[in-house]
Amino acid sequence: MDADSNRLGSVKQSNWNLPNVLTSLRILFTPVFAWLVLSEHWWWAFGLFVVLMATDKLDGDIARARGLVTDFGKIADPIADKALMITALVTLNIASSLPVWITVVIVVRELGITLWRMWMLRQGKVVPASKGGKLKTVLQTLGVALYLCPLPGWMDVPTLVVMLIAVVVTVVTGVQYLVDGARANRTPA
Repeated sequence: MDADSNRLGSVKQSNWNLPNVLTSLRILFTPVFAWLVLSEHWWWAFGLFVVLMATDKLDGDIARARGLVTDFGKIADPIADKALMITALVTLNIASSLPVWITVVIVVRELGITLWRMWMLRQGKVVPASKGGKLKTVLQTLGVALYLCPLPGWMDVPTLVVMLIAVVVTVVTGVQYLVDGARANRTPA
C-alpha cells in the first residue's frame, strides 16, 4: 500500500455521499409508503416498497465498494431498515389480513436484537449481520411484498406460508445471535 492509500484510508468520510442519501430517502419515504398502504393504493405501495428495499441493498454495496462507510450510515441504515419493515407490518395489520401476532413476534425480535447488539457494542464487541440474518430480511421482504400485491384469493395461503417461514427464520436467527453472543462472552479475549 502506498502513502496516498494510507493517507486516504485515514481520512474521515463525509456524511454527504450517495449511500447516506439513499438511506435518508428510505427514512423520508417511509411515511409516504405507510399512507399508500393505509389508503390501499396497493400497486403504488408495492412499487415504493420494492424501490425502498432496493436502496437498502444498493446503499450498502456502494458504501463498501467506494469506501464510503460512515458513522452516520452505520447508525441510520439499520434504523431505516427497521422503520420501513415495522411500518410495513403494522400498516398491513390495519389494511390487510396479516395476523397481528406475526408483527408482534417480528417486532419484538428485531428491536430486542437491535438493543442487544447496541449493548454489545458499548462493551466493545461488534455483532455483525449473519447469513441467517440476511435470509431473514429476504424472507420478510418477500412476505411483505406478497401481502402488498393485490393477488387472487388462491394466493392467500402461499402468501401466509411465506410469512410464516419468515417468522420461523426470524426467531431462529434471533436465538442464534444470543447463543453466539453468549459463547463469545465466555471465550477469553
